[in-house]
Amino acid sequence: VAIIPMAALVAVMIMVSVGTFDWHSVRPSTLRRMPVGETLVMVLTVIVVVLTDNLAIGVIIGVIAAMIVFARRVAHFATVERTERTDEDGAPVAHYAVVGELFFASSNDLTTQFDYAGDPERVVIDMTGSHVWDASTVAALDAITYKYERHGKRAVISGMNDSSAAMHGRLAGELGAGH
Repeated sequence: VAIIPMAALVAVMIMVSVGTFDWHSVRPSTLRRMPVGETLVMVLTVIVVVLTDNLAIGVIIGVIAAMIVFARRVAHFATVERTERTDEDGAPVAHYAVVGELFFASSNDLTTQFDYAGDPERVVIDMTGSHVWDASTVAALDAITYKYERHGKRAVISGMNDSSAAMHGRLAGELGAGH
């Protein structure tokens, strides 16, 4: 390899790159149809590789950017639906059904989905259709129940799957909600 001129090696690398690159993926008509986040990840990765001359750094930055784009996208998949019911005594009960994956990116949205001042004295938060993935969601649930307590109301969390209930049981009240 030491006797091959550097210019020849560069030319071979350029030809390999040109031959293996999917040029269809960078056509303007294709880029317009792609999700903006994916396009930004691709452009960011290329820019970092060109500026640093280091493919590894470019790939690492691209993976981190893709993780952020993914987290932002799935953060809004969790939904909260409110219905009002009555208990056996005829008293109104606000019932919130939480559906989706709950983790650090969706936790902030979760706390804004409840009507703390307008709900009746009893509130049920039904977690049957959801899964708690991390401590930030437990902290958000603590904050929700604390806000209801501040309004003189009682919120009960029900329907958690086993792993979510285990995490909630381990961390609830320990993460500083209301402090």
